[in-house]
Amino acid sequence: MTADTKQQAGRKPAFSIVTCTWNSAATLADTLASVQRQTWPEVEHIFVDGGSTDATLDMIAAYPGRKRLLRDVGGGISRAMNQGIEAASGDYVAHLHSDDYYAGDDVLATVAERFDAERVDWVFGSVQVLKDGELIPPYRMLPFSYRSYAAGRAAVPHPAVFIRRSMFARVGMFDETLKYAMDIDLWLRLGRVARPATLDRPLTVFRDHAGSVSSSNRIKARQEEFQVRKRYMAQAPLAFGIYCLRYAKRMRGLRAQAAPAR
Repeated sequence: MTADTKQQAGRKPAFSIVTCTWNSAATLADTLASVQRQTWPEVEHIFVDGGSTDATLDMIAAYPGRKRLLRDVGGGISRAMNQGIEAASGDYVAHLHSDDYYAGDDVLATVAERFDAERVDWVFGSVQVLKDGELIPPYRMLPFSYRSYAAGRAAVPHPAVFIRRSMFARVGMFDETLKYAMDIDLWLRLGRVARPATLDRPLTVFRDHAGSVSSSNRIKARQEEFQVRKRYMAQAPLAFGIYCLRYAKRMRGLRAQAAPAR
């Protein structure tokens, strides 16, 4: 029986929320509270821990609700996210990391409505960035198309993405050889076979801080992203050419910022 058939039979579809942790006690409380406050009743929370030695595991142990803990998962963030996917039993999978939290109590309910209304295989919205204690207004969402994403125009913010679990069997999971651009690689595979539905509202709050992978090693991250996008250039060669121009401009700016002052 497919997920759609089950939903038609009257069962509310379930969400599997995967949270990767490693000494996350300083921020995890907001993550846990935002999931616990969701008005959508069918939720399982999967924690993939990399060997925390602070209060993280105690916080997870005290967390009520349907949960599962995978301990001492090594091998990097891509492997941790994949382990969470493999452990998931819900109809839809989302990754909400331990320094992020949902932007409202109705996020899962709103996403479920969009899945049901448009019969799509993935849904995403925008994220709001929390930096230095202040929420930064979200960027305007541009319409998604495979070409616009391949060109680097449209964005797909990972913390606000929800995917029908069955799609991972079709397109694969995160590439565990990647450190920075594993999400972009997955969206390029997923976008080739399934157009998403979008929600023009913040679904998740993302903390931008010194420890964020996306905030450090920016040059290495851009270089890896280039190599990932190059894998798929045959799917949209003109779009890849446009991306190359954007890449060159961004790299010049990053290298100028990284250059020591004279």
